[in-house]
Order: sequence, then structure tokens, then C-alpha cells
Amino acid sequence: MKAIILAAGYATRLYPLTQNRPKALLPIANRTIMDYLFDEISRIPRIDEAILVSNHRFADQFVAWAQTAQVAYPKVRIRVLDDGTTGNENRLGAIGDIDFAIRQAEIDDELLVAVSDNLFTFHLTDFVADYLHHGCDTLLAKPLNDVDACRRFAIATLDDQRRVLSLVEKPEHPQSNLAVYGLYLYRRDTLPLIAQYLAEGNNPDSPGHFPEWLYQRREVRAYLFDGECIDIGTVEAYRAVCEEYKNRNCPA
Repeated sequence: MKAIILAAGYATRLYPLTQNRPKALLPIANRTIMDYLFDEISRIPRIDEAILVSNHRFADQFVAWAQTAQVAYPKVRIRVLDDGTTGNENRLGAIGDIDFAIRQAEIDDELLVAVSDNLFTFHLTDFVADYLHHGCDTLLAKPLNDVDACRRFAIATLDDQRRVLSLVEKPEHPQSNLAVYGLYLYRRDTLPLIAQYLAEGNNPDSPGHFPEWLYQRREVRAYLFDGECIDIGTVEAYRAVCEEYKNRNCPA
């Protein structure tokens, strides 16, 4: 199994914090957001390589991080790919970057896809175990009680076997409260469908758009997790996370 880490965004909503540093390398309790993610990735025995996709602006910072991280996580080969983009006007989008990484790294394997800016409190090993049990492409989901928050997520409805019956990315009128988060597990034979999705001219941006297309063509299931998965999308959200970790010397 391979992992693709999506870290090519510019996080303009977090300015000035991210003007000269990528969001995934912001510190929380003297560690980066990326460090917390790799703690979990390194616990998955099946993953032997992680491909981190950066934009051109921050690629050198991720290369420097990876050189240190490779010592901390010796069992997982870490590669950094520069997608060559320089701003929001020419970025590839999340699904475009997944396709870029598959082609550049010549991936022909099961795949974990993770956005780089979520902080979560559950174990990815449980997510992978559920995927291996039923052998289907798998989404990560949890109910939300806030309708406004639901509008910021892909929203799913499931049957009693947790098979996806409907999925809409960022709906104006959510049909359920089951939010899909930025972690995905795809079968090896699903990977060519990502290129097909893009070749058909579909939206390359939010990673939730691909499973929204995929579930209509093959079985997709959801894993319902316990714990938290925090989207650090604004300065306020970042400060709130830092406040939770204030006893660990997170910067104010």
C-alpha cells in the first residue's frame, strides 16, 4: 500500500501564518501538523511508501522536513513531489495532484489518500482494518450536528451495510448529517479511474468530488470513526487547536 499526502495548497485563509510556510508545517505543541499525520501512517504495516505532493513554492521546506522525518519513520519511504504550480491560479487541484502523484511515482498499488491539514484523534489502523475486511473503496465519515458545518463537507447517505447510496460535495441543502473527511482508501484497480474522471472534464479540486463520481460506478463504503478530526482551515481554528495544547508550549 502507498500513501499520497496532499500538501500543495496555499492556505490563503490562514494568512499571514502561511505566507512563508505551508499549513502542514505549522507547529502545534512543538510538532508540525504533518508529524501527527505521519505518526499514524507509520503505524500501518502495509504502507511502505508515502508520496507528499507540494507546490513549487513550498517544496524545499517539505524536502527539509522529509529528510528529518525519514529518520523518525524509517519503515516508510518518504518522497516529495513538486507539482510545479506557483499559485491558486495554476494549481492542479486535489484530484489533479492525486493523478500527478500516481503518474510520477508510477503507483500500482492500494492507496491511502490524506489531506495534510487535518488533526485527528483516532487510529488509521482501524480505518485500514475496515477497508481490508470488506475490500471496497472506503471513505471516512462521522455525523455532524451543525447544518452549516455540513455545507462545508461532502455529505453521504448509507445503507445498513455502510454502502454509499448518495454523496454530494458541499451541498447547499444536505440530505443527511454524515460528513466525509479528507482520508480515503482506494483499491489498486480504482487508480486508473482517477485519470478517467479527469479526462471526462470533471472537477479537479476538492478530493470529495472523485468518490462522488465513483460510487455511481462501483461499490464504495464508509468507515464511521470515533474521536475527532479537526479541519484547520482558518486562523481561528488553528489558534483554538493551539489553545488545547497550550501546556505543550504551542505558540500563541
